[in-house]
Amino acid sequence: MGDVIAVLGFGEAGSLLASDLVAAGAAVRGFDPKVSPPPGVTGAGGDAEAVAGASLVLSVNSASDAVAALEASLSALDPGAVWADLNTAAPSVKQRLAEIGRAHGVRVTDIAMMAPVPGKGLRVPMLASGDAAQDVAAILRGFGADIEVLDGPPGLAATRKLLRSVFYKGMAASIVEALEAARAAGLEGWLTSHIAEDLARQDASTLARIVTGTRQHAVRRGHEMAAAAEMLTDLGIAPVMATASQHLHERLATDPSHE
Repeated sequence: MGDVIAVLGFGEAGSLLASDLVAAGAAVRGFDPKVSPPPGVTGAGGDAEAVAGASLVLSVNSASDAVAALEASLSALDPGAVWADLNTAAPSVKQRLAEIGRAHGVRVTDIAMMAPVPGKGLRVPMLASGDAAQDVAAILRGFGADIEVLDGPPGLAATRKLLRSVFYKGMAASIVEALEAARAAGLEGWLTSHIAEDLARQDASTLARIVTGTRQHAVRRGHEMAAAAEMLTDLGIAPVMATASQHLHERLATDPSHE
């Protein structure tokens, strides 16, 4: 395992992954324009310098920098080097990276980290898709990574992660907004207990009830969420999620398949 692994980006995720790779015996070189490399990681002066001679590059900078980082590194990448993009980016960005890679003989793999990295580091559950997914998985598993390979192109791993994010982050945002409004109404303790108890009661049948009920009662629930949004506004809370829920129910109510 003497090959160099390059890590681009030493934010929360990148620094933890790089540190775990070093602890597992990997030779790691990296670059971040704002953050110093973790102990044991050889710092570089730029993306191109970091990836020169690396057999595997882990791009963990940001979705907005993902394409620029690859383009800045192309001239320095060795033949056969693999580029793994771990940023939470849209599938179209992952596909764009793959197109750039193919035009320059670089295999690009899409990796989605499926849980927070703190507390797990390199053992965070990951999904990988793309031409070199099997190779990337083999390398990272050798250092203790938890990575599942999907049979599909770059963007498939990102698609799975982001579909789940719509649910998880949407639910979290709705809970936060509801508790903000409850605090303003002097009912935070009551609503906190109510939400906790309701979450604890959920089981495998909950999903079907939610989906069926939402479609069947879309008209009434649209009106209900409009009233909720009005109440939040009166409480001084911007009804971001309440208004979004109102609009979704109104759309479902006009869907030809609505019953």
